[in-house]
Amino acid sequence: MSPGSERTPLLADRPRNSEDSTRRAEEEDAALHGTAITPSTPRRALREVVLFAWALIATAAVIVLAVIIQHHNTTTSPNPSPAPTPHRPRRSLRRRGPYLFRHHHPPPRNPKNATSSSWSPTGWVPPRLSLTRSFRQLTQSLPIDDVLTLDRHFWGTSRTRSSNSLVTDSAAGATAFSCGRKSYNGAISMLPGHRPCGSVLEAAKRKGLATGLVVTTDVTDATPACFAAHVDMRMQMDEIALQEVGEGAFGKVEWIIDPGKDGVDVVGLAQEKHGWGYKGDRAGFDELRGGKNVSLPLLGLFADADVPFEIDRRNMADIYPSLSEMAATALTALEEATKDSDKGFFLMIEGSRIDHAGHFNDPAAQVREVLEYDKTFKLVLEFLEKSDTEGVLVATSDHETGGLSTAWQAPNELPVYNWHPSVLARANASTEYCSFLLNEHIASAGDESQQSLINWINEELAVRRLGITDALEIELNALATNPAAATVIFSSMISSRARVGWSTHGHSAVDVNIYSSGGKAAEKIRGNVENTDVGKFLSEYLDVDVDEITKELEDKLKGSKVFEVEVEGDAAMSGHPVEWLKDAGL
Repeated sequence: MSPGSERTPLLADRPRNSEDSTRRAEEEDAALHGTAITPSTPRRALREVVLFAWALIATAAVIVLAVIIQHHNTTTSPNPSPAPTPHRPRRSLRRRGPYLFRHHHPPPRNPKNATSSSWSPTGWVPPRLSLTRSFRQLTQSLPIDDVLTLDRHFWGTSRTRSSNSLVTDSAAGATAFSCGRKSYNGAISMLPGHRPCGSVLEAAKRKGLATGLVVTTDVTDATPACFAAHVDMRMQMDEIALQEVGEGAFGKVEWIIDPGKDGVDVVGLAQEKHGWGYKGDRAGFDELRGGKNVSLPLLGLFADADVPFEIDRRNMADIYPSLSEMAATALTALEEATKDSDKGFFLMIEGSRIDHAGHFNDPAAQVREVLEYDKTFKLVLEFLEKSDTEGVLVATSDHETGGLSTAWQAPNELPVYNWHPSVLARANASTEYCSFLLNEHIASAGDESQQSLINWINEELAVRRLGITDALEIELNALATNPAAATVIFSSMISSRARVGWSTHGHSAVDVNIYSSGGKAAEKIRGNVENTDVGKFLSEYLDVDVDEITKELEDKLKGSKVFEVEVEGDAAMSGHPVEWLKDAGL
């Protein structure tokens, strides 16, 4: 274009306002139909009003539809399962590890399955998922939008305080899930004033459902104990064990898989008096053939104490079964046992050692435990999907452990906006196992010099086991001179290099996540709820009467020693016997 010539705007012939637009539309309509255009009339005005109203309605519909789609996308899996049908209802799962219960509702032959996973597996909050998700993406070369199975089933959050503390312990937390009631720290399905409260497992058993417990710690530990026993304080493990195998008010659980063996001869009592079958090692577990060769009731004790952390257990798989293996076997066994019944089963599965890794502040063990828990969660979901029985999955935690943060700032240091999962990937042993190896070495080495010990610690434990090639002299000296604190020291070494922070070796008061496979019934625990709401939901879903069990327990235990304990001062308010408080250091 030559200088001085006028540029015609590209949109010069486009209407400038709505009146022009309407006029242009009328002209085009007239041209198409061979009719003349008339001046603006009331009819035209009416048409404009109708068009405007239609536009408003359409816009509103689009907004509503967008909200519905967004809600759907935030509450369903990116790879959703086929839509449920009246003949094949959708099923779901739950904590610290998983709990699975299966239940009967009228009409007969139509039981329900409900799975509740071990409350977070104890210690379950968003930082653990973030930690594990990033670790998994790194070690498996996955894209940043790859998520865990748990991520796809996020449902809400739970408030965790107990009746006597803003920071709960596992006993009070699990009592909230088993009884649907708040209680004091240390209580095993007991309420303040030493009053027993019936559990959902006991109520399910009373209704005719088969019941079971699967854990990776001692089955007399707080969380499993709260479903099958009643004692004032969690340290009463011998009493808990006796109640679990049949010496309690409501008889025995049909299925127990537990890594620990108790000091009293509970196994002999269980076999001789209560008819339990028993398996005590990996060979015995394998004889169960994945649950196809089981006669209930069955007691399986596959470790002297805890099952080793998954980071260690995977190298000892010929000795110890994994959480997912035990869960799969239990599910199959209970399904086989109830296939000809119009009742179902309740199974509690706990990924117990997530909590322990938090107590130790060991991030390398932590991520492997969460991955195994996620695998177990997925396994139970798949079981429910294949089952013809309706079910619901609810997973949460009794509390958070360790005060974990996926970033760490050293004193007098500016914030560092990063953390390093590669440090955790290099570790091939837990700090607990490294501590065991150190103390075993010291016991067998005799008069080894300090420098020789330091060299061994560096080469065999820091480098070979934890992947730490830059251990500081101060760290190695601390390990050599104070081996009793080795677990804490090793955990600090790996955490600081990964830039992972911890605020405590105990619990914290933060809300914990709830996961569910969803469904209309689970709407009752959607959003932010009390931990007792989860317990109430389990009883309501299974249609069992926990209050009836509570009344029977009170009648049966009235006058027994559990009601005769003298308490004083603050202990009386909390329900703790004074002598137990002192023994526990509380």
